[in-house]
Amino acid sequence: MVDEILIELKKPIDAMRALSFFHWSSQQNNFEHSIRSYCIIIQILIHAHMFKHAQAMLESVIRRNCESSDSRFVIVESLLSTYKITDSSPSSFDLLIQTYSKLRLFELAFDVCCFLDGHGFSSSIISFNKLIYVVQKSDKNSFVWKIYEFMLVRRIYPNAVTTRIMIDAMCKEGTLKKFIDILDRIHGKKCTPMIVINTALVFQILEERRVEEGIVLLKRMLVKEMILDDIVCSLIVFAHYKNGDLESACHSYEVMLKRGHCANSFLYTLFIGFHCKERKIEEANHLMQEMLVMSLKPYDETYNFLIEGFSEVGRLEESLSFSEQMVERGFLPSSFAFNVMLRKLCETGDVRKANNIFTTLLEKGFIPNEATYAYLIDGYGKEGDAQEVLKLYYEMEYKGHKPGLMGFTSLIRSLCQCRKLEEAEKYLTVMKDRSLSPTAHIYNTLIAGQCEKGNTERALCHYDEMIRNELKPSSHTFAVLVEKFFSVGTFPNASIHLDSLKSYLFAILPEYVLYTQLLDLESRIDAALARKRTDIEQSVRNPQFIQQKLCIYAFNTFSNQIRRVSEKQSAEAPSWTLKIIGRILEDELDSDPTETMPRPS
Repeated sequence: MVDEILIELKKPIDAMRALSFFHWSSQQNNFEHSIRSYCIIIQILIHAHMFKHAQAMLESVIRRNCESSDSRFVIVESLLSTYKITDSSPSSFDLLIQTYSKLRLFELAFDVCCFLDGHGFSSSIISFNKLIYVVQKSDKNSFVWKIYEFMLVRRIYPNAVTTRIMIDAMCKEGTLKKFIDILDRIHGKKCTPMIVINTALVFQILEERRVEEGIVLLKRMLVKEMILDDIVCSLIVFAHYKNGDLESACHSYEVMLKRGHCANSFLYTLFIGFHCKERKIEEANHLMQEMLVMSLKPYDETYNFLIEGFSEVGRLEESLSFSEQMVERGFLPSSFAFNVMLRKLCETGDVRKANNIFTTLLEKGFIPNEATYAYLIDGYGKEGDAQEVLKLYYEMEYKGHKPGLMGFTSLIRSLCQCRKLEEAEKYLTVMKDRSLSPTAHIYNTLIAGQCEKGNTERALCHYDEMIRNELKPSSHTFAVLVEKFFSVGTFPNASIHLDSLKSYLFAILPEYVLYTQLLDLESRIDAALARKRTDIEQSVRNPQFIQQKLCIYAFNTFSNQIRRVSEKQSAEAPSWTLKIIGRILEDELDSDPTETMPRPS
């Protein structure tokens, strides 16, 4: 009944009467308006250009619907169903989106935009600007770019207000300078804010490996003069580079040159990076020399690629040279590139040189990370310099780089290498106090160190702790424990640990016996060959007209056992048989080649 009366009052001249009736009916006993009634009065008010009243109604119905379990699209669906019967305009949908934005329900606002687009209604640029502004103020920058991309894909093009909001978003996320620098390397001149924004959008799409979408959007922007041709060409090359397709990247680069555009440092750096990742160092170095000849300026990323590439192949002197050139040009290496070089220097024993370079870069503003200190600690640990190990740890703590799992692993391992087991145990406790769970590697290192020092009781404590934490000791660790067990006759409190030792021992025993058998096989073959050599030497001194031969057979039943295992669950364990035939070896003759040495189960 209420809906029918409201529809009778749908003309703009009757809008105020319709609103009065709506409020009057809501005050009647036990009466509550439906969402459809709200949408009818909203459509009538919008048709009469009473936008403030309409927005107040929208806010009321949105708050009411948020508290209910109805579908999130129930309001927009109701507006769609009442749109024609009230002779309203699409402004009602824009007002809905703007109201959602005002109430900071921006995710719902965007979903409604997509919903309306699917029903043939495009939101206005004003609605999108309102939505982007609210999202940007809410520090949801990734969502800002999602909305902006949706606008361009739906051919809703930005205006000056949109541009200002997007530039503010880039400033807030700290990417504005990055993309201005990229455009400077590509185009060589200053670009308008609109071009900066559009380049940033496409760059992000390509970083996500959405190559086809990015290229389509680039071409659409070019048609609308929202981006420059040389930038489009360079970004298409970048798209193929991100896709790992060097052939297509080179082809697009050649097309770019034929269109009259010049090579740029951005593209040269891409190709240098590709060759460095493929370990094609000479090609990368050749491109670097070409850049310098063409007066193209290398930048920080160019040097980072070269430092990583040359370090990975062991050409550390050239890597250090690029690092020095980089610093001379006012750049600092990335933490990743520097860590690669640092790790290689420490692995080759040049830890002091690595530390000196590190100190120099720190003075120039380089910001290290946990891995930087971990590699240096490992380097000094291999040299047995416990003082430098602890010094680096204290420096890391002092500068606010709280060590995590990687840092504590390097610290404890290095202290064990320096035979500072008490210090290692101390930092194991510190690690646990910081709610960091020690790894199997840390326990293996401590067990080996304590066994080597003769502290078998402490070693077994670590072993038991490993088992409680459901960590599995390495075969080397267990071998050290077993060796210590047999060398001293018994462990202190051996009965406490015997069950876990037995279970682990029996689990690896078949492999242990097989390994022993293989060693025995090798020694017997060596002995046979040595006796054969002696026999040959004797034959040379005292020639005989008797032909002698040496035959060595090694039988293994493993392959047969594999074939049988699916047929019979209790298949015999693999075994080895050695048969050596020869006149000089009769004392070791194995007359039955089928006799085997079964592996214990």
